[in-house]
Amino acid sequence: MLGVDLVMRKECATAFCAVRPPGHHAERRRAMGFCLFNNVAVGAAHALEAHGLERVAIVDFDVHHGNGTEDIFQADPRVLMVSTFQHPLYPYCGVDNPAANMVNVPLAAGEGSDAFRTAVVERWLPALDAHRPQLVLISAGFDAHREDPLAGLKLTEADYAWVTHELMAVAARHAQRRIVSSLEGGYALSALGRSVTEHVRVLVEG
Repeated sequence: MLGVDLVMRKECATAFCAVRPPGHHAERRRAMGFCLFNNVAVGAAHALEAHGLERVAIVDFDVHHGNGTEDIFQADPRVLMVSTFQHPLYPYCGVDNPAANMVNVPLAAGEGSDAFRTAVVERWLPALDAHRPQLVLISAGFDAHREDPLAGLKLTEADYAWVTHELMAVAARHAQRRIVSSLEGGYALSALGRSVTEHVRVLVEG
């Protein structure tokens, strides 16, 4: 909520919330996984209610499907959620898009940069441009990195820099450059550190 407030008050253009525990599995009525409260969902709801926004986008590139975010916003057309995740993998859902404002792109174990970047270009970006979000929130999970022990995707820190750059461009087109990113997964500490560094570097440099 503080990150949203700072960005909406133009005290900073972008914000990165280095929070634990992560949040995107927490549903409206129950905690799941490592997640107690859905941090990004709280931020999105705050942006809509406290700041009067009409359209918000949530981008989730964690290796696990953000089922909690989907549960909270699938009936709310003000919020577009676009995501990639490994499937099959916990929480073993997300293959079907339950509503028009949910754009889920499952990836198979072993897939890496090419599959991820194709999903972003062909599925995410058209949906984001059609939605014209006034604020972009990111569920920034870095456990799709090839060094992460909990899953099997093969992304690198270069992929996280690239997707952040693409999202910066979306925010520049529609959201006055406003982005709030919140840390989700990431369990290989060296890879997590390098990936977050690249993500934040692009958020700062534009």
